[in-house]
Amino acid sequence: MANYIHVPEGAPMVPKLDVTLDEHDYRAGALKLIKTLRPHWKPSEVKMKSFTDGITNKLIGCYVGGSMQDVVLVRVYGNKTELFVDRENEVKSFRVLQAHRCAPRLYCTFNNGLCYEFLQGVALEPEHIRSPAIFRLNSEVPSTACLRDEMIWLQQNLSKLGSPVVLCHNDLLCKNIIYNQQEGNVKFIDYEYAGYNYQAFDIGNHFNEFAGLNEVDYTLYPGRELQLQWLRAYLEAYEEYKSQGTQVSNTEVEVLYVQVNRFALASHFIWGLWALIQAQYSTIDFDFLGYAVLRFSQYFKMKPEVMSLHLPE
Repeated sequence: MANYIHVPEGAPMVPKLDVTLDEHDYRAGALKLIKTLRPHWKPSEVKMKSFTDGITNKLIGCYVGGSMQDVVLVRVYGNKTELFVDRENEVKSFRVLQAHRCAPRLYCTFNNGLCYEFLQGVALEPEHIRSPAIFRLNSEVPSTACLRDEMIWLQQNLSKLGSPVVLCHNDLLCKNIIYNQQEGNVKFIDYEYAGYNYQAFDIGNHFNEFAGLNEVDYTLYPGRELQLQWLRAYLEAYEEYKSQGTQVSNTEVEVLYVQVNRFALASHFIWGLWALIQAQYSTIDFDFLGYAVLRFSQYFKMKPEVMSLHLPE
């Protein structure tokens, strides 16, 4: 019943089911496919909706319940279309695109068609594809090799900056800082990522959070003047805590400024990796993959800018 077609090396195998659908009376054949793909669905409750009835292929959506949250699309090839369409090559292309998160999941093929995931959304019109907000969504997550190279590069470059290792919060987004106006102080919450880390990482990570989380806007990343004010206040408190007075030189502030902005790169990189892991395993309703693309995009955008900064002599 189930043998396997050839797919690109490293990609999941795609089962081929020995089922043939009659494009004019497709329900019986479609239910055979659903029995394998969604064995928990009761055949009597399966609804079918024809999406297209064109001259090439027939597309049927199979689902249960009142909403179409989980839909199996069954595409029946048009008669003799194999004369001009390489179906094996089509499946290979499907798998490659799916591996790069640019296509829906391909559940199976059958004798005269294939089944795949229904994607929520709307089909674009010509005016949509001209929109920068949409065509920029083709950004991809960097390859594993690229990420490995960047990690090595970060280790080699950031370890030379001389930032002291201190106890860090490591997740200083806005909601983790509580301001008590009456007492005139701030306190920190949520310590699940706390641990010893480079001082400049914790500050650089905090500066990245100026951009927000749900609607990220990196134009809000603090500019040089605001950073210098912030860093001077931090160093004054840091020196006072170490009982070394509160006198801070311009050079000390400039050194920390360079360290922080370079370590902000590591912040983008780490949270990008975090988001990729979350996208794979988390059940939280959040666009983790989109967030990963956002963080890696900002990493590569910011990299040449901060690497042009140099420690004062």
